[in-house]
Amino acid sequence: MSDNTSGTQITVPPVADDLGRVFADAGFELHLVGGSVRDAVLRRPTNDLDFTTDARPEDTERLLAGACSTVWTTGAEFGTIGGMFRGRQVEVTTFRADAYDGVTRNPKVRFGDSLTDDLERRDFTVNAMAVSVPGHVFADPFGGIADLARRTVRTPAAPESSFADDPLRMLRAARFAAQLDFAIEADTLRAMTGMAAELERITAERVRDEFTKLMLAPDPVVGIRVLVETGLAERFVPEVPAMRMEIDEHAQHKDVYEHSLQVLRNAIGLEDSEPDLVLRLAALLHDIGKPDTKGVNESGGVTFHHHDVVGARMARALMRRLRFPKAEVQSVSQLISLHLRFYGYGDAGWTDSAVRRYVTDAGGELERLHKLVRSDCTTRNRRKAERLRRDYDAFEERIARIRAEEDLRAVRPDLDGNAIMELLGLPPGPEIGRAWKFLKDLRLERGPLPREQAEAELLAWAEREGLGPRPDAG
Repeated sequence: MSDNTSGTQITVPPVADDLGRVFADAGFELHLVGGSVRDAVLRRPTNDLDFTTDARPEDTERLLAGACSTVWTTGAEFGTIGGMFRGRQVEVTTFRADAYDGVTRNPKVRFGDSLTDDLERRDFTVNAMAVSVPGHVFADPFGGIADLARRTVRTPAAPESSFADDPLRMLRAARFAAQLDFAIEADTLRAMTGMAAELERITAERVRDEFTKLMLAPDPVVGIRVLVETGLAERFVPEVPAMRMEIDEHAQHKDVYEHSLQVLRNAIGLEDSEPDLVLRLAALLHDIGKPDTKGVNESGGVTFHHHDVVGARMARALMRRLRFPKAEVQSVSQLISLHLRFYGYGDAGWTDSAVRRYVTDAGGELERLHKLVRSDCTTRNRRKAERLRRDYDAFEERIARIRAEEDLRAVRPDLDGNAIMELLGLPPGPEIGRAWKFLKDLRLERGPLPREQAEAELLAWAEREGLGPRPDAG
């Protein structure tokens, strides 16, 4: 539904044209801009409708108040007014010509009068295109179309200036490379490498949010490689580049960094439908404990004893440092701590009790743990890979069989707290908690017991512990 002098065809949603007429009737310009234009050029769906205008914020607010069902002004300080226009969320920002102090990332907001100046202050050329509404005049002063064709990430202004204004753009460049499978232009990449230390001006929360978007990209490995190669990763996730351990002359251990990236890709291949941030982080970080636990045994072999435990602790510290939610920190560290538990199952002949404990310890993360363990097999030895696959298939089948016999996801003792107190003749207190734990361990070890047998086992335990029933306990 649009055309322009450059021949680029842009499909503009009718609702954008309708809003454009509201501004045009008041004597103002309105341009669809940013990611919505980029996605339209790429023929990708988008739900974002971002606009820029020469109208000042107070004029924008007045116009939207008359046209929208709801208006919000939380971004008014930065020239952005939002609203619900004909069922769609829209944001309109006044042309900007900001100045930065080079110390923080907060601009000294200055409104401009030029669309070109506004586009120049944006992060990348592929986001610095605009199309006027309702006129459909396409603006691409910095070669965004050509960079899309070349699959290139490049800044409109000099990269040193762009990154000095907002160092978070360096992480965003890595994220766009991962999202779009684009290469980063050479000068832009050099500036990222030279200015990596500037990232320390950015708060942990904003770094976390950008890193999360990168990890949820179709191929986060592309972005992670950029972060490591430019030195940006050293500034907020140094544990990742630390996995690039020197391989000994006998090649007695894998390249842990490359192995981890492959595990990440393997895990992505096992996702159900939506990207799973917890699984992806666990896959990337599952071996971060190896550098700190590397040792050599008497025969000269390389060992990484307890790297699962050390890695879980390191992952917890890393994620807390970046202010990840507690639930995500717990899930990732739990998966890492358990990712080695399965190995040896095929040879050790696990008891049903051991399987129950595996399931119980995994809790709500069992399905993710299945995926992580399967993803961790990156050996090129086909025979070994096939044996591990068969072992884990058999393991999952065994879990399913035991689950059919009892609910492993919420293993509880055969007697509840009230029954324990009645049988032992004791009031609520720590002794009842100990008895409950004994019965739960017994359940994990031997499976469900008849009530009479559970009572007999509890009484025998209580007698050993000096907690026999009181004389008047019925």
